[in-house]
Amino acid sequence: YGKNTIKFLRLHREGKKNFIKEVEVCTHLRLTSAQEYLNGNNCLVIPTDTMKNIVLVLAKKNGIPTLEQFAIDICRHFMTTFSQVAYIKAYVQEAPWQRVHEHGVPHVHSFICVADGIRFCEAEQCRNGPLVISAGIKDLKLMKTTQSGFEGFYKNEHTTLAETKDRILCGEFFCKWSYGECRDFDFDCVWNQIRDCILEAFSGPPDSGEYSPSYQKTVNRIQMLVLSKTPQVQIIEVVLHNISYNVVDMKNLGLTNDNEVLVPVEIPFAFCSCTLGRKKFLEA
Repeated sequence: YGKNTIKFLRLHREGKKNFIKEVEVCTHLRLTSAQEYLNGNNCLVIPTDTMKNIVLVLAKKNGIPTLEQFAIDICRHFMTTFSQVAYIKAYVQEAPWQRVHEHGVPHVHSFICVADGIRFCEAEQCRNGPLVISAGIKDLKLMKTTQSGFEGFYKNEHTTLAETKDRILCGEFFCKWSYGECRDFDFDCVWNQIRDCILEAFSGPPDSGEYSPSYQKTVNRIQMLVLSKTPQVQIIEVVLHNISYNVVDMKNLGLTNDNEVLVPVEIPFAFCSCTLGRKKFLEA
């Protein structure tokens, strides 16, 4: 049981300069006894309102240096404070506020919400077990307008899709990776590096791009680049929801539409998903 969607803004001031983190927190507990379920005995039950207040107090006392550190703080508090807690998971996600820049100069107290992906993390621990950290990015929409195709696929009497060497590749990404047991990582640096890897693998070189023969290959390319450049990551899951675009037929309007005007086809949508990890971690 637990408390979901604990939302708050943490404001930190250093002189005239302000810093913000707006987060949403979910805390899930499992107790050492199920007597509240079986017997209606609530003596060990930590009220979910108490859980909410603990999260807010920790934010006040400790701040939020990184999402991962805040999730770690939550787990450690519940494990060290309540002997009846057998398992704790803390999920934290951040609203995408960025500092406003005016003529290249960062503003001291003004921010803009930019929809370029939601950062999140999870910390979970069983009593007498290791504290395990995961992080990720979701709701990240990416598009490349060429250097993508889909050919040579299996065909039978139900196949109507035509092969193509040139199409728009557009999708919404969910990426989640595991650091394994908690260590003293620079979580901000690693998260930004992984985000850069996602953009690089999806797009290819800036002056030419890189051909994608399928959504699946693009997903694998992202995972391979992340694992090659970030040794802290042990396993990475990527889910890509395909957003298709159809070329508008303008013949009846007396015009030739050479892939210049397209409309999105959002339902039904296709997706591909893959989890890739280092062999030593998967075997463990």
